[in-house]
Amino acid sequence: MPEGDTARRLDAALAGHVLIRSDLRVPRFATADLTGRTVLDVTPRGKHLLTRIEGGLTLHSHLRMDGTWKIYAPGERWRGGPAHQIRAILGTEHHTAVGYRLPVLELLRTADEQQAVGHLGPDLLGPDWDPGLALRNLLSDPARPLGEALLDQRNLAGIGNVYKSELCFLARVTPWLPVSELPSPERLVTAAKTLMEANRDRVGRRTTPGRTPGQSLYVYGRAHRPCLRCATPVRGAEQDGRPTYWCPRCQSGPAS
Repeated sequence: MPEGDTARRLDAALAGHVLIRSDLRVPRFATADLTGRTVLDVTPRGKHLLTRIEGGLTLHSHLRMDGTWKIYAPGERWRGGPAHQIRAILGTEHHTAVGYRLPVLELLRTADEQQAVGHLGPDLLGPDWDPGLALRNLLSDPARPLGEALLDQRNLAGIGNVYKSELCFLARVTPWLPVSELPSPERLVTAAKTLMEANRDRVGRRTTPGRTPGQSLYVYGRAHRPCLRCATPVRGAEQDGRPTYWCPRCQSGPAS
């Protein structure tokens, strides 16, 4: 989970330290000055990042597809992208966190965090995880393609595009299968929780049991390469504007 890993790295670098540099490069918050305040923690909520700061403030960011937070030591060259892509800089005596290409960046009161993340479904890695509610949310629109339902953070929060393809493979159905036709949907919810927990502390994502280089994922990013289970070439297409992968032999259901 990229957001979870990013949150851990940001928390390790910033939490408990006083900000000596603060620069939010979005018009609405360009004049905000957080210097002199202590960073309390950095918490992921689904695919959102909440950086809580002394004084009842939270810096809310969302990476979406292209955003990233990079952490640099004093004097280290910044390599995350050109300067015009920087949206936020948070610096302490020991580290500087730089946010590049952040499509969502806002400063809000910590008490108002629900305005930013209150619409999310149960968080797969959060204290509010409720498998029953997540299952009911998924099944609430029976005709919806499974891949789209898994990515809808209002159903359950935390699944990104990689895990969407991998979970559909593990369930042996295509991402275009209507939710109502999914066999044993409760098993898919359980598998999602298991995968996210297993990858919580990993830098790279892995859904396969082996350790062979280049075979950490069953289908994602493997278009035209042999399926790791049956050797049939994996197919790739777009679903709702996002790259999606599946094995036409191992997975039943409609294709794109």
